Amino acid sequence: MNKFSEIGIDEVGRGAVFGPVFSAALFITKQNGLALKKLGVMDSKKLTPKKREFLVPHIIKLSSDYGIGQSSVREIDAFGIRVATELSMIRAVKKLRNKPSELLIDGPLLLRPWEGNQRNIVSGDSKFTSIAAASIIAKVSRDILMERLEKKYPGYMIFKNKGYGTREHICSIRENGITNLHRKSFLTKSNLL
Repeated sequence: MNKFSEIGIDEVGRGAVFGPVFSAALFITKQNGLALKKLGVMDSKKLTPKKREFLVPHIIKLSSDYGIGQSSVREIDAFGIRVATELSMIRAVKKLRNKPSELLIDGPLLLRPWEGNQRNIVSGDSKFTSIAAASIIAKVSRDILMERLEKKYPGYMIFKNKGYGTREHICSIRENGITNLHRKSFLTKSNLL
């Protein structure tokens, strides 16, 4: 990869009530992007968990570089979700071997701490394979963590809801209380605490 490459970046877990927010930054060549598209790479939300897991090794093999970053519940509660998401994105980009010349970011919000070129693309995971592949890497990485955390925090159905505020999850919070990995800022704002 040369320093004049563009990197797709996306986050997952932004709207969850439990656990960290994850981001992935990923560089693929146009040729490898076409190969990934043929394999079925698209917006991670449109894929089954099985399909996402199938695609991860192919994405890793065909990417020239990738990085994963996260921001903790403590950071989310202290700084707000936007700043925490930006921290996770910057951490993902810093794990790349080379500094990219441009970031392609899913969504309308600028990555304020980034001093290089960036383009925000609404529904970018449906328009750019690099963003779609980044969304898959971030989603699968976060899902793996959520499944591990289920063992530590049983009774909240984390393996199933992945930390999102499903009716079942909210009922579990009301029944069992909150853990140190629940986002107090989100739950307070939603009048759930």
